[in-house]
Amino acid sequence: MHKNQNFKSGYVSIIGAPNVGKSTLLNTFLGQKLAIVTPKPQTTRNQIRGILTTDTHQIIFVDTPGLMNPKYRLQSEMVRTAYGALGDADVVLFVVDVNRRDPEIEDRILTRLQRTKSTAILVLNKVDLVPKPTLLPIFEDYHQRFEFAQMIPISALTADGVPALLEQIENYLPLGPLYFPEDQLSDLPERFFIAETVREKIMLLTQREIPYASAVVIEEFEKRQTKKSDEIIYIRAIVYAERQTQKQIIIGKGGKLVKRVGELARTDIEKFLDARVFLEIYVTVKADWRKDARQIKELGGFMDI
Repeated sequence: MHKNQNFKSGYVSIIGAPNVGKSTLLNTFLGQKLAIVTPKPQTTRNQIRGILTTDTHQIIFVDTPGLMNPKYRLQSEMVRTAYGALGDADVVLFVVDVNRRDPEIEDRILTRLQRTKSTAILVLNKVDLVPKPTLLPIFEDYHQRFEFAQMIPISALTADGVPALLEQIENYLPLGPLYFPEDQLSDLPERFFIAETVREKIMLLTQREIPYASAVVIEEFEKRQTKKSDEIIYIRAIVYAERQTQKQIIIGKGGKLVKRVGELARTDIEKFLDARVFLEIYVTVKADWRKDARQIKELGGFMDI
C-alpha cells in the first residue's frame, strides 16, 4: 500500500470514433509521447497503457483504437480491443471531435456506455477549431441522451482544458494502491513502442492502403559495444506488407523511402530510449495478413489482455 492513506488509483479508458484525438490526449496527459499520432484514422491498433503518478494518485490511462465499422479481420480485432477496455475501467472518457461529428458511431458508443458501471465523462475535443456558440447545442444534445458525470470542453493539442479534465478524473478515482512503480510510464515493452514508432513513420510517409497493410515486428534488440567501446543499441525491424507492390512503395525508388522512415524513427527511438541506436529495417511480404486471425496476433501486435 502507498504511504498516503488517501491515495487514489484506477483505470481510465479513452474511447471514441477514429481520429478524434484520443492518442494526442494521452500524450498530453503524460507530458510525453507514448501513443503514435498521425492525421490518418485508425492509427492506434492496440490498447496503449500510459501511467501517470503523483503524490496523491496513480492513473492508468488506456488509449484505444477508434471505433468504426470493421471492413476486415484486423479492424474487427481493433474494435474488440477498444470495447474490451470498457469492462474494467473506473472512469471512461468518451472523446468527441466537435469539428467533425460521426453520429452513427457516437450512437453505438452511447449504447455500449449504457451497459457499463463506470463513471463516464464526455470530452469535447478540438474546441479551438469551432466558434464557442456552436458548443452549447452539442452539450444539450448529449445531456438529453446520457447521464454523464461531467462534460468538459478541451483542446488536446494545446492542452487547453486538460488540467480541469484531470482534476475531474481524480475526483472519481477510488482509493487504491500503487499498481506500478512511481517512475513507470507504461506496462508495455520497449519493443512495442519501437515497432509503433516505425509504423508511425510509414503512416506519415505513405498514402492510401499502404499504412493499413503494413505491420512492424522487432526481431532483434540488443546492446552492443562499438570499436570506441561506446554502447549502442542494435535494432532490427521487419516491416510486413500484404503485396509485392506495397513492399516496393515502402522501400521507395533506390531505397529512399525506407531510408527516410529509418532516419525519422531512429531520432524518436533514441529520444525514447535515451541511448544511441543503430536501426536496420527490412521489408517483406506476407499476403493478406490482415484477414488471418493467427497472423493478426503475430503481426498486428495485439496483446493478450
